[in-house]
Amino acid sequence: GRRITAQEIIEMGSDSTGIIAGVEPYTEEVLSYLPYLKCISRVGVGIDNIDQSYAKKRKIKIRNTPNVVIQPVVELVLALIFDLLRKITLHTNLVKSLRWEKHVGNLLYGKTVGIIGTGRIGKKISELLTLLGANVIAYDLYPDNKWADSNRIKYSSYEILLRDSDIISLHISPTGKEKPLIGEKEIKSMKSGVIIINTSRGHFIDEKALFDGLSTEKIRGAGLDVYVNEPYYGDIIKLDNVALTPHVATLTKESRLEMEFEATKNLLDVL
Repeated sequence: GRRITAQEIIEMGSDSTGIIAGVEPYTEEVLSYLPYLKCISRVGVGIDNIDQSYAKKRKIKIRNTPNVVIQPVVELVLALIFDLLRKITLHTNLVKSLRWEKHVGNLLYGKTVGIIGTGRIGKKISELLTLLGANVIAYDLYPDNKWADSNRIKYSSYEILLRDSDIISLHISPTGKEKPLIGEKEIKSMKSGVIIINTSRGHFIDEKALFDGLSTEKIRGAGLDVYVNEPYYGDIIKLDNVALTPHVATLTKESRLEMEFEATKNLLDVL
């Protein structure tokens, strides 16, 4: 029910040849106390919690489960988008407070959605949004033009995506050296009333700049599943125009079981 500490990894893994891992820290210092380790098998996709250069030096194999996470993350992204467009969380809280108030929402149909990062998840969400009637523009350092052409999706520059999108969703692969991609300058360049979704990593958005944008309603709403510090108890929770989840994008019964099964199989294959 919590993330284990570096000391607990050392205590439990000191004689291990394989570890089935979550997002706990496998730094050089931690790995140096695991002399028999041959494989770290992640239940999930991100491996930025592992010192990859040191693991390579030690010839420790790293495995993950990239395909299993696609469906649950995509479904949560869609849920957050619809929640904010139709103000579901806001209306729920009002009704619970015995306030029968109606706030006008918006359709997804016809909106321009900017997808930052077109890996497996970015591609899938782009395809579904297109089928739902949205206009999707994408940004990626390594654009897949063949895929984009066959799915009626346009790649653009980062600046144009920020300027033209009604909804922006981040799908960047973490590297372990994250810097904010969206800060005060980027928010200033966006449309008034933009919606921002982040299910990638908290560090990709400057939380202070996001709070300021939400407070002034330059940003209409934000759907967040990830935060710089987790658990998150910061100022954004005080706002009404947000939909917040506690890093649960892959947490469905079906996907977790499949991820754990695949991670176990990956470990056995290496050993």
